Amino acid sequence: MDEALRQLLDEKVKLYNQPSFIEKDPISIPHSFNKKQDIEIAALFAAVLAWGNRTSIINNSKKLMLWMDNAPHDFIMNHNDTDLKPFLSFAHRTFNATDLLYFIAFLQYHYKQHASLEDAFVPDKKYTHDTVEQALIYFHHYFFSVEHPERTKKHISTPERKSACKRINMLLRWMVRKDKNGVDFGIWQKIKPAQLVCPLDVHVARVAYRLGLLNNTNSNWQNALRLTEHLRELNPNDPAIYDYALFGLGMAERF
Repeated sequence: MDEALRQLLDEKVKLYNQPSFIEKDPISIPHSFNKKQDIEIAALFAAVLAWGNRTSIINNSKKLMLWMDNAPHDFIMNHNDTDLKPFLSFAHRTFNATDLLYFIAFLQYHYKQHASLEDAFVPDKKYTHDTVEQALIYFHHYFFSVEHPERTKKHISTPERKSACKRINMLLRWMVRKDKNGVDFGIWQKIKPAQLVCPLDVHVARVAYRLGLLNNTNSNWQNALRLTEHLRELNPNDPAIYDYALFGLGMAERF
């Protein structure tokens, strides 16, 4: 791996992997909470809504948390039908009230049986695969294992459909990565940072292509794996840390 490229990426990681990054990023939503389950639920909604304008992503995520009395786990477990009234008017891009109500129903179903959302990705005590591919596939099947609206399937992507799974990989980065910088939470233990796949969208794919890390600009699962392989050469234990550099170059610096 080119030494100049490593230096550039490491520099950008230092610049963007900072608490100052939190405020204008969807990760600010789970950072409003301290309880593990509240963080997980807030992170899931913030990640799933994370496409389009960042201000509207954050505003709509905040709106959801407010409707859940800023205690999402308690709300998920104990709400009644009339508490759901405000949610009927919700829309963010193509994510609407039908999708939202199913997410709430699924989360209640899950948390009645499990203490953490991590169990929705890894049912066993430990995750032993090279990458999170199997965890993403498991999550998709499990998420839709109860009666669900067909339309909601498009909001949880899966490698089985060749999707880059950008938003779910971002959620996993938030929950799994651990360092002292205070941006990512590192509250899940079964998956290791080394197994994460770098979140890939059109911006990151474009930057990766320009840097010679990809040979095309497609944002699909194959490229997400290919990019991660290159990043593992730089940091075998924590390839997804370079999401900060690639995202920063693409979004903030229009590289």
